Amino acid sequence: QVQLVESGGGLVQAGGSLRLACAASGRAFSSYTMGWFRQAPGKEREFVAFSNWGGGRTYYADSVKGRFTISRDNAKNTVYLQMNTLKPEDTAVYYCAAPGKQYASGSYSAQEYAYWGQGTQVTVSS
Repeated sequence: QVQLVESGGGLVQAGGSLRLACAASGRAFSSYTMGWFRQAPGKEREFVAFSNWGGGRTYYADSVKGRFTISRDNAKNTVYLQMNTLKPEDTAVYYCAAPGKQYASGSYSAQEYAYWGQGTQVTVSS
C-alpha cells in the first residue's frame, strides 16, 4: 500500500512559478514510477509528467514540455513538480500517482496508476 500526500499548490500570476511536492509512504519509493496528473473543472484528468522508477527517464505532456520539470528525492520519498512560466490554462487540481506494482514502466494513462493523492489546487490568474 502506498499513500501519497501533495502540497505546494496555490494562487500565482501568469508567468510565475510553483513547486509541488508529493510525499509517499513506504520503504520502496525508489522502485516506483511516479506520475503527475491534473484535472480542470469540467474536464477529464490529464497526464502531466512521469519519472520512471530509479529516476533515469522522464516524460512530459506537450502542453508543459519546457516549462515543467519532474524530479524525485528517493532519500525523502518525495517527487516534485517544478512549474515555471505558468499560464491560466494550467489552472487545475494536481494529483500525484503511483502504479500498483514496483518497477512498472512509465505511462501517460491514468488507468495504469493505482495510488493517488488527494490533490492540490493550482490557480493561475491572468
